[in-house]
Amino acid sequence: MNIIIRKGTPDDFPAIFQLIQEFAMFQKTPEKVIITLNQMRENKDLFQCFVVEHENASIIGFASFFMAYYSWSGKALYLDDLYVKKEYRGHQIGTQLLDKLIDYANLEHCTKVRWQVSHWNKEAIEFYKKIGAKVDDTEINCDLYL
Repeated sequence: MNIIIRKGTPDDFPAIFQLIQEFAMFQKTPEKVIITLNQMRENKDLFQCFVVEHENASIIGFASFFMAYYSWSGKALYLDDLYVKKEYRGHQIGTQLLDKLIDYANLEHCTKVRWQVSHWNKEAIEFYKKIGAKVDDTEINCDLYL
């Protein structure tokens, strides 16, 4: 299978938005998607991602991220979402996408890449541990919606 992993552009937003909705269904939390396609377009200067483009030119996966600065560790790349369509899983596409993010973080002189994983997603947790990630189960997320 031939794929290209590249930076996403505003032209990709409709496909990415659809994947965001699919990912929320996979996570069993579709009600948490409150962003709209118009908001993505309005915030195009903030929204960063890599997309996985299949040889037929369709977008089959994405990884959204942003740069952050942590007082204890410094500059980091925060991976917000990484998702590959179900029918394309099992071909190392997610691994290639994560590798692309890690390469980008190194290029940007980050000290780490940080992300979240759901407690129930044991397969992902094991994969992350296998690549050397420390899965910290002591922190709890807090969101204050405005």
